[in-house]
Amino acid sequence: MPADAARLQPARVFEVGPRDGLQNERVLVPVEHKLELVERLVAAGLHDIEIGSFVHPKWVPQMADTEQLARRIPRRPGVRYWALVPNYKGYERAVRAGIDHIGVVLSASETHNRNNLNRSREQSLEQIARVARSAVDRGHTWRGYISTAFGCPFEGAIAPEQVIEIADRLRALDAAEISFGDTIGVATPRQVAALCRRLIERFGARRIAMHLHDTRGLGLVNAYAALECGVRIIDSSVAGLGGCPYAPGAAGNIGTEDLVNLLTGSGFDAGIEIERVVDTSRWLRDRVGVTPSSKYFRYASARCSA
Repeated sequence: MPADAARLQPARVFEVGPRDGLQNERVLVPVEHKLELVERLVAAGLHDIEIGSFVHPKWVPQMADTEQLARRIPRRPGVRYWALVPNYKGYERAVRAGIDHIGVVLSASETHNRNNLNRSREQSLEQIARVARSAVDRGHTWRGYISTAFGCPFEGAIAPEQVIEIADRLRALDAAEISFGDTIGVATPRQVAALCRRLIERFGARRIAMHLHDTRGLGLVNAYAALECGVRIIDSSVAGLGGCPYAPGAAGNIGTEDLVNLLTGSGFDAGIEIERVVDTSRWLRDRVGVTPSSKYFRYASARCSA
């Protein structure tokens, strides 16, 4: 952590690597490796980690062992383990496994929602409402993801009003925060800034997160645009892993090490040790067989071998 960290603005990195990062990997990752991955991320200083999803393994085989992983992860003070649930049944499974930080998702695009979740947006909102009511009653925290918030692989550009309307409905259900996804990585900094300003004015900065993909190389620039507008929660994935099975051509999330490097170089502190994140990406490459795409990892690896 920098010596002048006390003067830096706080920012929160929401780690999605164990879920969004691994879900697209073709080789199934053993639960022991997933457990070590989460432990490494905690050791690096990550406090919000999405460990997996309680989706049927027929749809996402990589997530078949999420329940086992959730039961085995050591609970630590100040560390929040999150899981994505597709419906109320998934929520009940998550609760039985000891998860009390829940993610739900729907798309701004009707076509992507039907392809990704096999239901209409209205049907998704009905499922989310049921999960939300139960979560609030039980004292659980939940966040909503709005996918394809900037563009859809099937419908093209998405109007901001369409995104804000869905966000209004999630907020009315007491979402703790809402993460806006550039699922296929088509957003520009100007688009991100324009939407962020409207969202912050409507919901407040502490409820807004950005979930950005790097398909066209603008992921970090878009993150900076969001930070400049006042957003303080950014989703990222260790090693830059990720993608969406139902978004053709979508690249991975912005890399956690890239995001931490951006934050520390821009006057923010997330309390994360970047070299430990790099070590975790190296471990993923060597032990799990994934290919890191983060720029800072490549820089650090070249520096070590020089």
